[in-house]
Amino acid sequence: MSRIGKMPIAIPSGVKIEWREPLIKVSGPKGTLTRTLHQSVGLTVADGQIKVEPKESGQQGWAIWGLTRTLVNNMVLGVSAGYTKRMEVVGVGWRVELPEPRVLKLTLGFSNPVFFRLPDGIDAVYDPKINTKFGLTGADKELLGLTCARIRAYRKPEPYKGKGIKYEGEKIMRKVGKSGGKSK
Repeated sequence: MSRIGKMPIAIPSGVKIEWREPLIKVSGPKGTLTRTLHQSVGLTVADGQIKVEPKESGQQGWAIWGLTRTLVNNMVLGVSAGYTKRMEVVGVGWRVELPEPRVLKLTLGFSNPVFFRLPDGIDAVYDPKINTKFGLTGADKELLGLTCARIRAYRKPEPYKGKGIKYEGEKIMRKVGKSGGKSK
């Protein structure tokens, strides 16, 4: 049985849940999220809690049960508190700017800057004094992670000099370069 799936989800104040099988809609102060759930699970909304229940037993049913509970919990937390990911750009002359409200301008050592349009529901947190660090916020955890991964894909951190776009606090395993000219 799923240990994660058994745990109930507390509904914070200000969050509204609408459940019409197989669609769940979660509304709160940070926005509204909708998801279609797998047919092997069901929901019960009562007494300020959401309980996810499996409709079929077995290994796959229990796995879907735990996954569904986590997805619904992420939706509830996202519309009530929101999610934030901080990123930083490491490289000489590399920087980030926010010329328009929904566009990031990334100067990453290419011949031209990269303009990245943020998807709906994701906002940028940017301090112009520190032009190598920025943050992304949003209610949808999945969309936020996907957006960060797309930005990071322009220049992944490389192991020799550590240049690239990385998450704040991420440790990059460094490699020792060639030691040419040390022959005897």
